Amino acid sequence: MSLPLLQRRPDSGLGNIRSSPGAPRRNIDWTLLVGQGLLTVIGCCVVFSATRTRGGDPFSWVIRQVVFAIIATVVMVAVMALDYEWLRDRARALYALTIAVLAGLLVYGRVSGEGTILAFDVGPIQLQPAELAKFTVLLALCAFLTDDRTNEIDYPRFLGSLVLVGVPALLIIAQPDLGTGSVIIALAMGVLLVAGAKLRYIIAISFLSLITMGAAYVGNLVNTYQLERLKVFIDPENPELDDSVFQVRNAIRAVGTGGVFGKGWLDGPLTNGRDVPVMWADFPFAAVGEQFGLIGCAVLLGLFILVLVRIWRIAHLSRDMFGTYLCAGVFTMLLWQVFQNVGMTVGIMPVTGLPMPFISYGGSSLVTYFAMLGLVQSVHMRRMR
Repeated sequence: MSLPLLQRRPDSGLGNIRSSPGAPRRNIDWTLLVGQGLLTVIGCCVVFSATRTRGGDPFSWVIRQVVFAIIATVVMVAVMALDYEWLRDRARALYALTIAVLAGLLVYGRVSGEGTILAFDVGPIQLQPAELAKFTVLLALCAFLTDDRTNEIDYPRFLGSLVLVGVPALLIIAQPDLGTGSVIIALAMGVLLVAGAKLRYIIAISFLSLITMGAAYVGNLVNTYQLERLKVFIDPENPELDDSVFQVRNAIRAVGTGGVFGKGWLDGPLTNGRDVPVMWADFPFAAVGEQFGLIGCAVLLGLFILVLVRIWRIAHLSRDMFGTYLCAGVFTMLLWQVFQNVGMTVGIMPVTGLPMPFISYGGSSLVTYFAMLGLVQSVHMRRMR
């Protein structure tokens, strides 16, 4: 007696493939995802090497970073699951919420020992609204520019874009957080350039940025330690600035003494000790340079280049200009923040305290960049619709 034939469900005409080639889940950019994952793993290793000698449980900091990475992954998957057009429709509400939170931070935020107001204390963690602003300002600016169907931005729309970006940027600078303020401005310049802003408009926003920084100085919004950082960059040999230049000198020395192959993981005398204060947040590139040498630095920067190239590619493949603008903003922010962090480590840029994306310790920054790459993935996943 023969066995009954198994009932087979009809397929879609593509063999065993039962979903359309345009289905979002079939269009994830795995190269971008792997590059991002490798950077995060490297970041956890750097955080462990920089914090294990601080006393107490040597694994406490890296465990927190791993937890942040898990939370960030959940957020990224949630953003990927949403059509980015859905987020566009809610950009105004998210932007208004961000402005309210940034204003509330100046009143209710936690004042650090350096006189800055950067975060809310929420139990054992600190939430930095400035990081959230990167995501929501990007959405709001791209949605605003997409409302105009022309290929060139006229002057009124350019001014509207400046106001849209300028309000949160000023609130962030008032904390004072000049580093994140510069990232918001870089975001605006990248999106406006891709959107067709004239060169004189870009020069105007650059000039406006310099005026804003000058106004922050005149209005005493810049703290003493931030002024010292600028003085260290301009005159690093000034003997009166020895205390302030200590961190930068040791960071440069760490990168320089790593050689070609480095001194080995956990074997860097400068970066595994206490010679580079706050290295796990501000100077992770120094740890990579000392422990893994020129090869390690090249691999790290190569991964960032890979991520940037994939974002650029997705911008070209986008089905609409809104997706292209989103990718342009993420590309500009990531490029600027990596350049600034590496630059201040090797002494070619002033110290601003900007973390290196995916590498530096911190949950707010990690979650924000995972969410923004989730946006990029959403653009790529829906490019064929």
